[in-house]
Amino acid sequence: QVQLVESGGGLVQPGGSLRLSCSASGFLFSSYAMSWYRQAPGKERELVATITSTGGSTNYVDSVKGRFTISRRNAKNTVYLQMNSLKPEDTAVYYCQASRIQTYWGQGTQVTVSS
Repeated sequence: QVQLVESGGGLVQPGGSLRLSCSASGFLFSSYAMSWYRQAPGKERELVATITSTGGSTNYVDSVKGRFTISRRNAKNTVYLQMNSLKPEDTAVYYCQASRIQTYWGQGTQVTVSS
């Protein structure tokens, strides 16, 4: 059974940091590219960051470049999103996604940036 379980979300003040984790099981994690998406209320789901299966290449949406870092540990079947200098506009539900031939999604974790 494929599972992607996100954790690490919460309430943080502007300028603060959070690290999201996504733990995977039920598929060959090391063969899949991994991505983080987010969806704010009333908006479409947005691709935030992607990392290749080996971790050798990453990509980010312009709005998070220099603030967010995606990484992975294949030995732990886990992908991370380090989020620094958080802004209120980063408030959203964050989802991890695994993609290769098939695509799998997690259930999401809420991130709220507010004073």
